[in-house]
Amino acid sequence: MSSPRVRKIADRIQVIVAEMLERRIKDPRLGFVTVTDVRLTGDSQQATIFYTVLDATGDDEAALASTAAALESAKGLLRSEVAKQLGMRTAPTLTFIADALPESARHLDEVLARAKELDDEVAARRGTTYAGDEDPYKKPREVGDDLEDEDE
Repeated sequence: MSSPRVRKIADRIQVIVAEMLERRIKDPRLGFVTVTDVRLTGDSQQATIFYTVLDATGDDEAALASTAAALESAKGLLRSEVAKQLGMRTAPTLTFIADALPESARHLDEVLARAKELDDEVAARRGTTYAGDEDPYKKPREVGDDLEDEDE
């Protein structure tokens, strides 16, 4: 997407599809869907819609598969509504792709948690103590300290 016009159309498609999924599509297979991004080709002929599914029951794979089937069956209605609201001569072809961002974020959280565990294990084995004083930073002298040094 190079031009601002294409970006504006893609943003509008995202809003239209999200509103349609929330209000008009009543498929029981449709889970709690969030439209995360829309990418539109430069000629505005193909729109790729990225979505995530929040599953309340905990069975992510089944919820993702049923939501993909529901989106595929509602594709025609969504495309006609996009064409109607955009007022374009040709409506873009819609392609739905499950966004991999939540899976990547979950994997990154697991890696960070494992790294923290390893750091805690290393710190516990060493019995860490300060190399020098407990507070290695120099403190400004107080006025009373200078006078005592001169008297001696």
